Amino acid sequence: MSFFKENDIEVEFFDFKKETPTSTSIKSWVQKAGIDVIFNSKGTKYRTLKLKDLNLDDEGKYKWLCDEPMLLKRPIVEHGNSVTVGFKEEIYKETFL
Repeated sequence: MSFFKENDIEVEFFDFKKETPTSTSIKSWVQKAGIDVIFNSKGTKYRTLKLKDLNLDDEGKYKWLCDEPMLLKRPIVEHGNSVTVGFKEEIYKETFL
C-alpha cells in the first residue's frame, strides 16, 4: 500500500484476491473491529450475491465472510492488538506515524 511505502513503514502484505484468510483471522478481526466494520455491504460482491435480500444477522455475516473473503472491507491492517479497516489518511497518520 502506498501510504506505508511513502512513509518507509515495513508491512507484510496479504493479497485477498490470491489467498483466503482463515476463519480464525476473520473471527479475530471481527472481535477487534466489529462485524459491521469488517463486512462490506456496499461492495460489488455484496450486490452480486444479493445479500441485502437475506437480512443477515451477525452470525450470517460471519459465515459469508468465511466463504467469500471479497466481502471483507479492505485494507485490514493488524497492529499490536488492534485492527484498522479501510483507508482514511488522517487515521493512518495518527496510528502509524
